[in-house]
Amino acid sequence: HGGTIRHVDGEGRDVAHMRTGYVPQHLEFDKEMPVTVEDFLAASLTRRPVWTGVGKKTRAQVMEALKMVEGEKLLHRPLGRCSGGELQRVLLALALHPAPDLLVLDEPVSGVDQNGLCLFLDTVSALKKSRHMAILLISHDWSLVRRYADTMVLLNKTVLCEGTPDTVFGCETFREAFPAAAGKEA
Repeated sequence: HGGTIRHVDGEGRDVAHMRTGYVPQHLEFDKEMPVTVEDFLAASLTRRPVWTGVGKKTRAQVMEALKMVEGEKLLHRPLGRCSGGELQRVLLALALHPAPDLLVLDEPVSGVDQNGLCLFLDTVSALKKSRHMAILLISHDWSLVRRYADTMVLLNKTVLCEGTPDTVFGCETFREAFPAAAGKEA
């Protein structure tokens, strides 16, 4: 693979220091590892090893990060005991520090129950409004895209159609590629 990635503003000017936060679809880790949510987040905020204890300043930063994602109750929970939705909120808290200019969410709610999905995406929507950050959500869930996206891009090795979700769902390319789904979306 090769190529370049350029970050530009609305006028096409290069953005020198773009901060990107990333929430993966899955996090591979040993679920039996004795690491709490606090340990996990604190490890990214300090150079001090978390096994020596988490300082007051770092704990306050961890609590602030968890508060942004409505996850304060998870502080002392072992990371391996978090549900799918809870783990995604922890990963979102991690991705938000330092505050990103662009937040990339790669299928962040696949395998998350309906309650966790709504809580996660409502949290992301609120953060988008309050923090004015750009969010790139990768998803195959069309109802989710229709509900939460401002702009949608239909890709298949190249851009096939782009615009509002209604525009993309209504475009001929979408209807040809997904005839059964196009009928449901109409």
